[in-house]
Order: sequence, then C-alpha cells, then structure tokens
Amino acid sequence: MKNIKLIYLLSLLLILVSACGPKYISKKDAFPNIYEERPLSILVLPPINMTTAADAKEYYATTIAEPLSFAGYYIYPIEVTTDILKNEGLYDTEILGGLPPEKFKQFFGADAVLYIKILKWDTSYYVIGGNVTVAVDCLLKSTTTGRDLWKYDGTIVVDTTGGSGGSGGLAGLIVKVIATAIQTAATDYIPIAKQANIITISSMPYGKYHPNFDKDRDVQIILKKKPEEASQ
Repeated sequence: MKNIKLIYLLSLLLILVSACGPKYISKKDAFPNIYEERPLSILVLPPINMTTAADAKEYYATTIAEPLSFAGYYIYPIEVTTDILKNEGLYDTEILGGLPPEKFKQFFGADAVLYIKILKWDTSYYVIGGNVTVAVDCLLKSTTTGRDLWKYDGTIVVDTTGGSGGSGGLAGLIVKVIATAIQTAATDYIPIAKQANIITISSMPYGKYHPNFDKDRDVQIILKKKPEEASQ
C-alpha cells in the first residue's frame, strides 16, 4: 500500500512539474502558415511605442532589419518606406495598424508586413545594481491572405551594475550607487535593441535566402504562455 501511495505521489509531482515547465513546440507546428506561403519580402512598419521612452521607437526601428536579413528575407529599406508612408499621410503607426495587410502589397509589392509593439523600455537602478529591460511584441501578416504567419515576443534584461566601489562600508556603498546610476544613464541602447531583436527573430522560420531555408521545420522553440494562462 505504501509503494502504491509513493508511486501515486511521484506521478502527481511529475505532472505538476511538467505543467509548470516551459512548453516546447516545433517551428512547423507553431507557424504552419509561413511554411505554406513562403514569403520572400517583408515590409517593416514603424514600431508602435507603448512606453514612456521617447527614443525607443527610433532605437528599435534602426536595428530590426539586420536580423531579419540574416534570417533570409528581403527587407524593404525602412527609412525609404517610412518616408513614403509619411508623405502619404500614413506615418501614424496606429493608423497603419488598422489598414488591411493587402494594402501593403498594393503599395509596395511586399509578401508580408511586420507589426511591432514596444511594450517595455525601462531603465532602473537600485542600491546594489541596475538594469535596462526591453520587451516587444511582433506580428508578421501575409499581404496576400491576411493570415498570421509568425508572432512572438522577446524580453531582455541588461545588467548595468557599477563597479566594486573601491572601499567598503557606507562610503563604498554610496560610490557604488552613484556608479550604477551613471552607468545606467549612459547605457548605449543600440546594442540592447539589437539583442532584443535577435532574440525575437530567432523563433522565425528561415526565409528563402538563408542556407537552412525549409530545413528548420523540426527545430524546437519555447511556446510562451499568454499572460492570462501564466497566472492560472
């Protein structure tokens, strides 16, 4: 009887651990539409900045093209397309987000359009350290069918803690706090934006211009839970 109870408890524990752990899924199961449609070109819309960091939009927009190109896609020059949209009175990102994806095929001939929301761009420091946190939400839509081809979010926390402070005690702690504050304020955000983009784009299936095109179907990625699911 004791052995049966032990087996039951171990089985229950295994189920609970599995439920709490990360969920893995193959790229082909996570994003079947992109393998079916095989887009060649992507139009990146100006990011929607939902943070209080005024420069976040510019930092992110200038660092997204490179990882997408490395992933095997042709990326329309972001500055050129932004200027064209601006001249047409469509620079407001909220208005752009409300347009049917098919419109971007008519305007530019792009196979897909990428929508980006910057959810978090926080700089913080505390007594013993500091960090910068960037979080984004991306959605790639087909300009032919309007279907979702790929979507993912990425978050990166960069440590900006100052030096050792030199001396111990209260004086050393004060020096450390000052060093952390200065270092955090002077952080170069371009590398941070690049890292956030690389992390996010890593889940996207490769495009035709990548040597591993259509060979990554079984690559496993972590299936991220929605906020309401994570709280359950």
